[in-house]
Amino acid sequence: MEKSKFIWLNGKMVNWADAKVHIMSHAINYGTGVFEGIRVYETPKGKSVFRLKDHVRRMVGGCKIMGFEMEFGGKTYGEKEIYDSILETVRKNEKVDYVKPCVFLSGEEVGLNPVGVPTSMSITALYMGNYLGESDNGMKLITSSWHRPDNLCGPAGAKVNGSYVTSCLAKREAIRQGANEAVMLNSVGHVAECTGENIFILKDGKISTPQSSECILEGITRNSVIQVARDMGYTVEETEVTRSQLITADEVWMTGTAAEVASVTVIDDRPIGDGKVGEVTKKIGKKFHEIVTGKDLRYEGWLDYVN
Repeated sequence: MEKSKFIWLNGKMVNWADAKVHIMSHAINYGTGVFEGIRVYETPKGKSVFRLKDHVRRMVGGCKIMGFEMEFGGKTYGEKEIYDSILETVRKNEKVDYVKPCVFLSGEEVGLNPVGVPTSMSITALYMGNYLGESDNGMKLITSSWHRPDNLCGPAGAKVNGSYVTSCLAKREAIRQGANEAVMLNSVGHVAECTGENIFILKDGKISTPQSSECILEGITRNSVIQVARDMGYTVEETEVTRSQLITADEVWMTGTAAEVASVTVIDDRPIGDGKVGEVTKKIGKKFHEIVTGKDLRYEGWLDYVN
């Protein structure tokens, strides 16, 4: 990660080092926040933010679930105001490929009760680069001992800060075992998702991915890849996926804002298919890259230009 110069905080641009909250803020103590991660790409028409409106809509929905008041710095914010503020933050900073808005309870509070605790919003634009690192040989995964939290534990479909503690535990487990990522099962043992990515398998020419009722985040990159793959002529099924189906798939790949489209070639020390990056994965990844960089204008509606 490369730091940027300015962060948007409650309606004002502040220097990176000055974007601070109190150590007793409710969000720090209890994880009460909702965030998004959104990619920024260079296109022939300048910088664009990929599916910004969809990301903002999901974040506002998450805030509604959490019961957050959308008032920051004395001003009430809706989707349009947040959308405009994100574009403003990207414009204000030079080297940007990732933007992270976050709504959180910033009031100083020692108890669990979130009612009446003041809310803040930050927008951080920075340069992330390749989230999972460079690899021509695909990613290595383990199956985590930590399960994906289900809908009875919290809003699994929203990007709630505290929910990602489990993802951090699973990610630590993967790195310590020499893997790039971890796949998490849900409470009934089905494949859910990775620590920050959705997962797809290809078997006998058909693409499958866990359905929303499997306690996954309904990823925006996931949604994009489903549509793109269908447009390319592939059958895509949203369904239950078992661990056995995952291991015996012909190809496996992950999707996510940060990860984009990332091939998986080893899971739990077992090669996927022939252990090489799959041809379908390559084709879909190539098409996705063409879309986000403005080279396939059939999907230009997904691009929100900065200028």
